Amino acid sequence: MTRVLTLAGAAVLTLGFAAEAQAQNPLSAGAKRTYDIIKGYVTRAAEKMPEEHYTFKASPDVRSFGQLVGHIADANFMFCGAAAADKPTPPGAEKSKTTKADLQKALAESFAYCDKAHAAMTDAAGAETVKFFAGDMAKLSILEFNTHHDFEHYGNMVTYMRIKGIVPPSSEK
Repeated sequence: MTRVLTLAGAAVLTLGFAAEAQAQNPLSAGAKRTYDIIKGYVTRAAEKMPEEHYTFKASPDVRSFGQLVGHIADANFMFCGAAAADKPTPPGAEKSKTTKADLQKALAESFAYCDKAHAAMTDAAGAETVKFFAGDMAKLSILEFNTHHDFEHYGNMVTYMRIKGIVPPSSEK
């Protein structure tokens, strides 16, 4: 007998695997869930902001909206690389990319890189420490640091969007 997996059946199967991963690794699964939230907000903010506002700065002494997108992309590679005990080369997007398309591409690549780091993380692996900044830090703490960093700069993006009359993704219905 041939079985056909429906879309609804696939969704149930996927939820089942997610629940199993959560039960086996509640800390790393929880960290990934929070990371996925900010990944979605930042990605949608970068999409929503019109290209002509990518050079907008709330004041002359801060990053432009586009530089924020590039900064997040660069930092994602740095943080997730440290957690994965890898040494990726960040694209230098903050200083070298200026178009919306190039910045969105760099951002997407950085999130894809972090997705791999999160997918490979377990609670046991997350407890392992690596050299980071001035000392040792647990790998899972580095991934959480990245999530906090992304939320921090998403807050900047929200301000820029509000100034330009754009509703940020986290405030959409």
